[in-house]
Amino acid sequence: MGLCDVDAGWMPTHCAGKPLAGSLPHVKRGANSRWDRQDMSDTDSFIDEVNDEVRRDRFYYMLKRYGWIAILAVVLLVGGAAWNELQKSQARAEAEALGDAMFAALAVQDSESRVAALEAIEPGSAQSGALLGFLTAAQQVQAEDIPGAIETLNTIGLNSDVPSIYREIAQFKAVTLQGTDTPVNERRLLLDALAQPGNSLRLLATEQLALIDIEENNATAAIDRYQMILLDAEVTTDLQQRALQVIVALGGEPDMGSAAPAALPDVSDAVGAESN
Repeated sequence: MGLCDVDAGWMPTHCAGKPLAGSLPHVKRGANSRWDRQDMSDTDSFIDEVNDEVRRDRFYYMLKRYGWIAILAVVLLVGGAAWNELQKSQARAEAEALGDAMFAALAVQDSESRVAALEAIEPGSAQSGALLGFLTAAQQVQAEDIPGAIETLNTIGLNSDVPSIYREIAQFKAVTLQGTDTPVNERRLLLDALAQPGNSLRLLATEQLALIDIEENNATAAIDRYQMILLDAEVTTDLQQRALQVIVALGGEPDMGSAAPAALPDVSDAVGAESN
């Protein structure tokens, strides 16, 4: 044998007649031994444990750093829901108290006392104040306090915190209450503003303008306005009936265009009423 001896598995065992210290066990190259599989299994287990520890450490790190955000979100969500319910409960209680006060005021016998009772109620919001004002104005009319009713309605109409539909209704009712005591030019100016396209009461305002035309003996202008009402797509059945009757009473010929009235009025009665 030469300087170094090798065994049948091609592993050195002796060199210069001396055994090699720490020589590897006698294992053939390419063989799958039980010890190799055990070492690989232990290595995989160790790696898995390390990965688990790393993930756990990262989880606790993220929890310590950002956990307060999740807690704050939960607190805000619960607090917001509780505040919303509280607001709804308060609004419902205020509405019930306002309704009870209104019913109690309307239960009073005479109109003047009802007006005083309604004026003593404190509304909780601008919208509640508008509703209360409409009731007060109606009772003032019953008490024959027309100037007071007009003032109450004008207060609603000038309040920018009130929804626009309430302001338009208040302005319209105030104009109709003024009657002939107010100059025609002032009434026409107010009604022209309400008759503009887009206003909810434009057709009713147009009808009032036609009545002013009749008041000034301008039948042609009145018929033209009523004709505009007839051809409007948003005209109601009652307003359509009134427009037809007035046009016929003024000697005009209604032009329905492509539309037809739900029920034609008795034009003979209208003419007879006008002649009387």
